[in-house]
Amino acid sequence: MTTENKKKSKVVPIILGVLLIIGIVFGITEWNYFSKHVDTDDAQIDGDISPVVARVGGYVKDINFEENTHVTEGQILVKLDDADFKIKLEQTQAGQKGANAGVGVAQSQIVATQANTSTAKANVESARANVQAANVKVNLALKDYARYANLVKDGSITQQAFDQAKASKESAEAARQSAQAALQAAQDQYQAAVKQVGTTQSQLAVSSNVISQRQSDIDFAKLQLSYTDIKAPATGIVSKKNVQKGQLVQAGQSLFSVVNDGSIYVTANFKETQLEKIKPGSKVEIEVDAYPEEKIQGEVYNFSPITGAKGSLLPPDNATGNFVKVVQRIPVKIKIHPSKELLAKLRPGMSVKASVSTN
Repeated sequence: MTTENKKKSKVVPIILGVLLIIGIVFGITEWNYFSKHVDTDDAQIDGDISPVVARVGGYVKDINFEENTHVTEGQILVKLDDADFKIKLEQTQAGQKGANAGVGVAQSQIVATQANTSTAKANVESARANVQAANVKVNLALKDYARYANLVKDGSITQQAFDQAKASKESAEAARQSAQAALQAAQDQYQAAVKQVGTTQSQLAVSSNVISQRQSDIDFAKLQLSYTDIKAPATGIVSKKNVQKGQLVQAGQSLFSVVNDGSIYVTANFKETQLEKIKPGSKVEIEVDAYPEEKIQGEVYNFSPITGAKGSLLPPDNATGNFVKVVQRIPVKIKIHPSKELLAKLRPGMSVKASVSTN
């Protein structure tokens, strides 16, 4: 055997041995890793996206943002022409002034009717006193008439004196009837005045209700006017701009969306066979495809109540046709803790790889 052949016979076993050792080390490393981790690359960045819709219709007057720029919560991004809404507010305010005037008139009427009631009550008391005085006069006239009637029989007085006593009695009775009629008239007048007070108070209550209604109209007009300033619902980045200056927008029309800052998370679709070892709070390492050198730490937050297929537009129905078993995937929400610099780069929809530690 030549020296060259001897060298070859020694190299081949060495190479095979090295490869075998590498394979064993690789296998042990992989087994050790996958025994403590559950991985998936069926995952993506997600976030809360707030759609912004017009709450009133109108022409777009100003647009104060550019697409894909950062905005703060409450910032006025779109302003609609508010001339119509200002006129409506002025109309409602004018209506309130009229209602206030009506209340003032009703209050004045109440004061006047209450004064009339007091006068009518005083008249009743005066008429009642007149009736009492008339009763006294009638009683005295009746006594005089009875006494004169006895005296005229035995000739103690003249017929003329008796006739005068009789006339006094009849006059006193007539005066009493007149006083009683005046008392009844005063009482009727008093009752009418009391009813008038009640009627005026009812009118005041109606006028007060009208004021409340007018105030509600003003509040609603102010609210509608405020809707002409379309504000950012959250702090974040504007996207999906669908509005132009001068455009006529309708109530309920979608104008743009805001991707909220601080709402970024990961949705990982793990196989149902992988969920046994995954629990809420499990540590997760995230690798973003766009930035593979930067690792993000996170933790499992919660699990979707249904599989991804079940929540699709056309969920499968295994009760029809031939059944082929397919491993389902469950969306798992993962909270992440990236640096501020990396957080500013992340966008919903980016592909990531998630590795859950099962220790």
